[in-house]
Amino acid sequence: MTEVQLKSALDTLKTTGVRITPQRHAILEYLIESMSHPTADEIYKALEGKFPNMSVATVYNNLRVFRESGLVKELTYGDNASRFDFVTNKHYHIICESCGKIVDFHYPGLDEVEHFAAHVTGFKINSHRMEIYGTCPTCTEQATKVQ
Repeated sequence: MTEVQLKSALDTLKTTGVRITPQRHAILEYLIESMSHPTADEIYKALEGKFPNMSVATVYNNLRVFRESGLVKELTYGDNASRFDFVTNKHYHIICESCGKIVDFHYPGLDEVEHFAAHVTGFKINSHRMEIYGTCPTCTEQATKVQ
């Protein structure tokens, strides 16, 4: 975790009038350190020992505050629980179909695709999202050992 990222995130919250509670600090710190795109439940389970009185609702409420402040992105994938990403700059995701692991990867923006889509359809394009699905190295290795 970089202290710079945490300090910047805390400063962003302060400038928008959000009070920094120990729970908010811990949730932010977890998101920055994990880089695993955790669900609210995963965050709750990771922090419940440190904050026994914290509820899952508290985690959800804080994630909503972070999302509204532009600190996290909420990633929704069909019926699965939302996952939360601290990295909000443009990037893409590759998702393991075996274990569900999500990894960031950077690729030059697909702005030309947005322009083409707008031209062909007449839509005003707001954003795009690209996901690539496959099997992560760990799951591939485990599958090879089983055979």
